[in-house]
Amino acid sequence: MTPLMHAAYKGKLDMCRLLLRHGADVNCHQHEHGYTALMFAALSGNKDITWVMLEAGAETDVVNSVGRTAAQMAAFVGQHDCVTIINNFFPRERLDYYTKPQGLDKEPKLPPKLAGPLHKIITTTNLHPVKIVMLINENPLLAEETALNKCYKVMDLICEKCMKQRDMNEVLAMKMHYISCIFQKCINFLKDGENKLDTLIKSLLKGRASDGFPVYQEKIIRESIRKFPYCEATLLQQLVRSIAPVEIVIYCNQTCQKTHWFAHKKICKNLKDIYEKQQLEAAKEKSEEENNGKLDVNSNCVNEEQPEAETGTSREDCNPEESVEGEEERPQSEAGLEGLQDAPAGPQASEE
Repeated sequence: MTPLMHAAYKGKLDMCRLLLRHGADVNCHQHEHGYTALMFAALSGNKDITWVMLEAGAETDVVNSVGRTAAQMAAFVGQHDCVTIINNFFPRERLDYYTKPQGLDKEPKLPPKLAGPLHKIITTTNLHPVKIVMLINENPLLAEETALNKCYKVMDLICEKCMKQRDMNEVLAMKMHYISCIFQKCINFLKDGENKLDTLIKSLLKGRASDGFPVYQEKIIRESIRKFPYCEATLLQQLVRSIAPVEIVIYCNQTCQKTHWFAHKKICKNLKDIYEKQQLEAAKEKSEEENNGKLDVNSNCVNEEQPEAETGTSREDCNPEESVEGEEERPQSEAGLEGLQDAPAGPQASEE
């Protein structure tokens, strides 16, 4: 076990960075059970250390002695945040490839200054359309029509490469296509020359008057799935057949909650009333089930006691008869004994 493995397992982030700066091998595979530093980081559940290992070039497809990868080991022990980070990681080197002219191209497909902000969006684990638009709006380099045009074309190229490579990666391809669709939607709002991404965010958050359901948001997500160019993909068919409904709303941070205030201040009261009503109904059903269970138990106890009572009475009924017969037999036997006692008197009288 190398010092880097030990530091990763113990959750020592500063020590891991120090060892990596001094040349520690992040892909060392000399552990007796084939564990790597990334596996120990994933097992510890430390998201920051897992991210540092991935940025240092840790390989995600290495298996240990039992044939499990780092993501599988993390899932086995319940560290699902680390699993999400590993599965959503995209190496910066793969993106830097597009920052250099290739073949007969005179200019790179992606300006080098956009590689960093774009990589941040690619590696994010929160794929909510509002979150992606907020990340674009936060960076002045990305919040331009020309920049987003180049970015979405690079996303389409990565999507195509993921589907046509030998080890097809449908999940990453779908993610790249989805981000590309969000970029194109942002371009439509930036064509007028003004920064209208705030308007797009409000449109995504605006809900129906009846129940507050974000119709425009749903439309964009379904449209992006429908536009996926590889219809034979298993993941696409699964998404089309069943898209699980969102049962609970969680805000990623305070900024997101404030942005959504204009919508949820009207709806939250109704949602609260509905939730409390559901809780009361659930409690009522639970109490009814408990009462029914108690009634069933009591009825079973009564049914069990009745046969015992019947057998007891039958035994009591049988005993008196036996006692009467015994009493009747007893006088007869006593009479017989008396007869035997009186019998010798006859011979004695005859002898005399």
